[in-house]
Amino acid sequence: MSSEVKETRARILKATVFMLEKHQGRGVRMNDIANQTGISRQAVYLHFPSRTELLIEATRFLDEQLDLDARLAPSRTAKTGMARLDFYIEFWGNYIPEIYGVASAILQMQDNDKAAAAAWQDRMLALRDGCHAIIDALHKEGNLAGEWTPKQATDAFWSMLSIRNWENLTQECGWSKKQYIHYMQLLARRSFVKG
Repeated sequence: MSSEVKETRARILKATVFMLEKHQGRGVRMNDIANQTGISRQAVYLHFPSRTELLIEATRFLDEQLDLDARLAPSRTAKTGMARLDFYIEFWGNYIPEIYGVASAILQMQDNDKAAAAAWQDRMLALRDGCHAIIDALHKEGNLAGEWTPKQATDAFWSMLSIRNWENLTQECGWSKKQYIHYMQLLARRSFVKG
């Protein structure tokens, strides 16, 4: 891929992220993105053949811009399942406020917008994969609480970390980021770690 193609692609993705945050999902059509970037609608389609692909790639682009892999490194390299659990919740509690503008736009759009639903599903599958890796680590160590199967624990952990739960606790209940992280770690440890 030439540097010009990469630059144009990045401009389109930056404009999409900007439009999602600014307009909370309204007016984020291919034509709107083309107008925002100052390129033709046809050029947008050359880089992203469908709006679904554009929205999925925009959410992944945001993760890349926020250096997701580096932020996940402490959890991925932790020596124990419980340490992985704590680091993952710390990462998530710090990360949600940074992605919330785009996440809430996609979440609001998903019921009536197939492209947004596909982008939301893509990100939620990534979150679920992270939850599964942590529960699997606990299970392999023999430290998963006995009442759980790994699948049930993954389901519950993934649900516990939902954006809606974060909204309720931080926006409705007034929890600080620090409180969210602390109490979610406590809840997760008590729920999933043996003893």
